[in-house]
Amino acid sequence: MSRVVDFQDVSVFINDQELISDINFDINANEFVFLTGKIGSGKTSFLKTIYADLQLNSGTANVLNFDLNNLKKKDVPFLRRQIGFIFQDFKFLNDRNVYRNFEFVLEATGWQDKDEISARIKEVIEDVGMSAKILSKPFELSGGELQRLSLARAILNNPKLILADEPTGNLDEESTIYVTKKIAEQVVNGSSAIFVTHNPTTLDLVPGAKRLKIEDKKFISY
Repeated sequence: MSRVVDFQDVSVFINDQELISDINFDINANEFVFLTGKIGSGKTSFLKTIYADLQLNSGTANVLNFDLNNLKKKDVPFLRRQIGFIFQDFKFLNDRNVYRNFEFVLEATGWQDKDEISARIKEVIEDVGMSAKILSKPFELSGGELQRLSLARAILNNPKLILADEPTGNLDEESTIYVTKKIAEQVVNGSSAIFVTHNPTTLDLVPGAKRLKIEDKKFISY
């Protein structure tokens, strides 16, 4: 089985403050992991370590065959192109419509053919049932609509790994179920996913998912 993330004896620090110690964590291809923990326990910081936004202070880590201990700054974009990101605060550009937001992502990750760009954007937006909103500005949309589009944006480049940081934190029950199961569907289709949540009911939406929590600076499986 192909290993997607492999952390050995890693500790996560913010401004010299240790948030999580001695992380031994791995995720394989086609695997779904729920990560829970109290506010401030280090969940988001752990994700930042995976995509090389926080440097390692100890231990060894490999993500998608990139050695984080020796990762050069110029290679960070190549790592991130293989990762789909879903954030609670959406991170859309409000000065352009949905189509232009998606176009910006594809062009920034190396797509050049306009017809291929257009076809891919329409495909993923249709997949989440948002085709009618393709020319809308982000500020014109509801939280549930934006999170569906966040999911579509995350899968634009057929990522090997999806990092979802509290993607359902501000959603109603129906939208929470939709987004969670859609991410699980992507895992079945070839991605892996780390899904951060504080909502215990979300955990039951993906039977068989690995469950981890951060408690007393440690990773605990449950």
